Amino acid sequence: MTAATAPVLRSSTLGQIGLLAGRSVLHAMRTPAQLIFPIVFPLVLLGVNTSGLDAATNLPGFPTASYLDFALAVPFMQGALFTAINAGTDLARDIETGFLNRLRMTPMRAPALLAGQLGGVILIAVLQAISYILVALVIGIDFKAGPAGLLVLLALSLVISFAFASIGAFLALKFGTGEAVQGFFPLLFVLVFLSSSSLPRDLIQTDWFRTVATYNPVSYMIEGIRSLVITGWDVEALALGFGIAFAVLVVALTAASFALRTRVN
Repeated sequence: MTAATAPVLRSSTLGQIGLLAGRSVLHAMRTPAQLIFPIVFPLVLLGVNTSGLDAATNLPGFPTASYLDFALAVPFMQGALFTAINAGTDLARDIETGFLNRLRMTPMRAPALLAGQLGGVILIAVLQAISYILVALVIGIDFKAGPAGLLVLLALSLVISFAFASIGAFLALKFGTGEAVQGFFPLLFVLVFLSSSSLPRDLIQTDWFRTVATYNPVSYMIEGIRSLVITGWDVEALALGFGIAFAVLVVALTAASFALRTRVN
């Protein structure tokens, strides 16, 4: 730690968060793969899934005539998964290189350390969400909730991304290696697959799949986002989406805080 940064580390918690968040943002900007891949890959999958599943709109009771409108919520969730992996991998790298141990020799507070480390990936989450919205507007998707709904959509997307970034941070602090964090990506991806990402839950014919999707919290996050696109202001869907996202965030942050305490003691 340089002499220039030492006074900041002795400052307020917000100052410490700003210092580490700036470092995290700078690293993200210097790593094009962290910016480009999480934006492009979900959009490519959106195009592939839309072309393959468009016939689902012919099912009685399907909520919209455009499968593209229905599927737009999925890239936001997939982007959150990449946020989790990026957050965990970056923090695991700091553990493996000894940066976290060096911070133990400073007055850095644990909450500031955790919040600051997530700063870069939250920036990426903002860029992801804005990119998805802009692409949707360009290709002519009509957001039923209107301009105000776009702001709510952005807010919900950021809460979800922050929640998954906290999961990534917990995995990094618990296991300490980037390989371990990346090993959980298939499991997180399966959570999206076993949700209402492809079909509304009431139209899923396979009993076990419908049951899993009903108990899967990812379903309600996706449905909260989807409601702003194809329904408008669905209070119940939004309440469930925000509520579950905040619940996951609180649990993940709490777990990450305990893991950090164990890691630095």
